[in-house]
Amino acid sequence: MTGGTASERSAPLPIVILISGRGSNMRAIAEQATKGKLTVEIRAVISDRADAVGLATAAEFGIPAAALSPRDYADRPAYDAALASLVASYSPSLVVLAGFMRILTPNFIGPFADRILNIHPSLLPKYRGLHTHRRALEAGDTHHGVSVHFVTQELDGGPVIIQARVPVLVGDTEADLSARVQRQEHRIYPEAIEWFAQGRLELREDRAWLDGRRLDEPVTTEGE
Repeated sequence: MTGGTASERSAPLPIVILISGRGSNMRAIAEQATKGKLTVEIRAVISDRADAVGLATAAEFGIPAAALSPRDYADRPAYDAALASLVASYSPSLVVLAGFMRILTPNFIGPFADRILNIHPSLLPKYRGLHTHRRALEAGDTHHGVSVHFVTQELDGGPVIIQARVPVLVGDTEADLSARVQRQEHRIYPEAIEWFAQGRLELREDRAWLDGRRLDEPVTTEGE
């Protein structure tokens, strides 16, 4: 495992966070780290958009922030190679995708295989891709939620580590459901990151393992 065990590692786990917008999950992670509740060192926040609000948030926390625009590269593989090089320059042991709205190619995933986490606003494997809250409402689901998973070549298809379920209430709008799910995002993403930082979580044999046990089903929690 890349991260090592907690006993082997005296320093906080170095991470890089990728964002595309407000970076609310990035803020939640930074707040937990600042309070000493999360054993990580956020070495950089990087966005594919120079106007991402989250870059200013990172600066507020004293975290190095950078933007790398896809418009400056010929195609997606070229961009991903440049992004991988930039991320690697910070020597992270974990890459955290926090609302990074790009489909990553092997040019990026390869160099960081087994140490990329993503958070997705649905109970995977349901509703991969975009507009998850709308799709859950249109389907008449009674529950919706959020998943933290390892990133693999398959879009939103990597092994799921932890999920939080929330009820879908009568009269819910997309905004209502999004807010309810987001509260759970801010709770379970730092938890999964801390598992990795403590050496408890790893990707092995294309499956997530926690405390030496293969997760045949994700850890599931209930939210309000």
